[in-house]
Amino acid sequence: MAVAFSGSANLTTPKPSLGGTTTRLPLSPPTPTLHVSKKPNRTIIASVSASPPTPSTGQTPWSLDSWKSKRAHQLPEYPDADELESVLRTIGSFPPIVFAGEARKLEDKLANAAVGKAFLLQGGDCAESFKEFNGTNIRDTFRVLLQMGIVLTFGAQMPVITVGRMAGQFAKPRSDPFEVKDGVKLPSYRGDNINGDAFDEKSRVPDPQRLIRAYLQSVGTLNLLRAFATGGYAAMQRVSQWNLDFVKHSELGDRYMELAQRVDEALGFMAAAGLTLDDPLMNMIDFWTSHECLHLPYEQALTREDSTTGLYYDCSAHMLWVGERTRQLDGAHVEFLRGISNPLGIKASDKMDPDELVKLCEILNPRNKPGRLTIITRMGADNMRIKLPHLIRAVRQAGLIVTWVSDPMHGNTIKAPCGLKTRPFDAIRAELRAFFDVHEQEGSYPGGVHLEMTGQNVTECVGGSKVVTFDDLNSRYHTHCDPRLNASQSLELAFLISDRLRKRRLKSAKEFLTGNSVN
Repeated sequence: MAVAFSGSANLTTPKPSLGGTTTRLPLSPPTPTLHVSKKPNRTIIASVSASPPTPSTGQTPWSLDSWKSKRAHQLPEYPDADELESVLRTIGSFPPIVFAGEARKLEDKLANAAVGKAFLLQGGDCAESFKEFNGTNIRDTFRVLLQMGIVLTFGAQMPVITVGRMAGQFAKPRSDPFEVKDGVKLPSYRGDNINGDAFDEKSRVPDPQRLIRAYLQSVGTLNLLRAFATGGYAAMQRVSQWNLDFVKHSELGDRYMELAQRVDEALGFMAAAGLTLDDPLMNMIDFWTSHECLHLPYEQALTREDSTTGLYYDCSAHMLWVGERTRQLDGAHVEFLRGISNPLGIKASDKMDPDELVKLCEILNPRNKPGRLTIITRMGADNMRIKLPHLIRAVRQAGLIVTWVSDPMHGNTIKAPCGLKTRPFDAIRAELRAFFDVHEQEGSYPGGVHLEMTGQNVTECVGGSKVVTFDDLNSRYHTHCDPRLNASQSLELAFLISDRLRKRRLKSAKEFLTGNSVN
């Protein structure tokens, strides 16, 4: 597996010249010009001027701040316009977090997933927090993703594309802009990059300085992930050492160690046959980052023009997705995303209309480029069986190339008797089963899974082989937003998916040998 952390580094912040053309400068970008739109005592948007790329046929010209002409949902209201402007100018002068070449490589990999030749494993925190930022937490989440990747690769016998909800997944959309407790009404918590989760007036005021801290934490997280991915920690020879302590002495731990032993035996055979184990493919892993594109001023400040291609990339992450609450066809988030060249995700619930999905795909990927779009379905098991077939048929009839991915988390959130939000493992498993069943029925490809999970031994989702009960929730409930699978539950899910991929692979091989059609 080649390393994903090598790409085009000559990215620059677009800066209009006096003649109106774009000047390309080396990696250290100049301070962009910011335009802030003010309300009385508040500001919610800021933008960087830049000359637009060549517009797509049938669409109006795009620029870095063309989203300002559209209605923007889920943006915070800042009390100090000047401070926000200063912070965004600072972030705009910072180096990119990721590079264009890395994002292009991920897009190529996702193109394979769209046609059943790879499988996407996307997972990580619901919302990263400042309080839990430490090397151990990053390592443990990375480690369980490595374990899951090995399990999936073994079952599917195909490449697994590992993408973290890490190094930038801070902002969270809210269904209600306000929260009420004991008769006190305050602005909702929107993520550590915007305001604090403590229920007091001071904490809930959006603070622009948090954007700088989020940038620095993203850089630190990605720096450690790069070291783990390329420094030998992810070497195939270490597969048996990735087991987390609290998973070791369990049925799942035993099953994983049995698989690890088979991998070790295969490596021993390769060494005996004279095949080198020092090849970089055996000692490194591709690892990319992703998050929801929500805070448009921040995303815009980190968007750069790649001087090797002339294309714009949002350099806050390799992949971004548009959420259920911000995917309006005429909305600001879709307008921003259509102009950047990163691979994109679209969250699709049971409320998604098939015709609307087709239009959204055509806006975000007018050239129908493979790997550009990933549709992340989140519906609940029953709705999945009813709604997903119509989406698949509409996309197929329109001739669109997409990667279909299941998010079995968001459609299965319930409130426990104690008042905490949780997700039943059985419901998550049922939605994944429905996802695979529908694709088998429709003759399409189940391209991946998108999970909110952690390497920590938390008790946030109920169920699993190491049963977490409603009574257990309060013991280790650490999430700042939505409940996550713990390491044991994540690994159990990986084995379930692996078994399903293996059955699909064997069925396809049998159909091929007997001369029947194969998806």
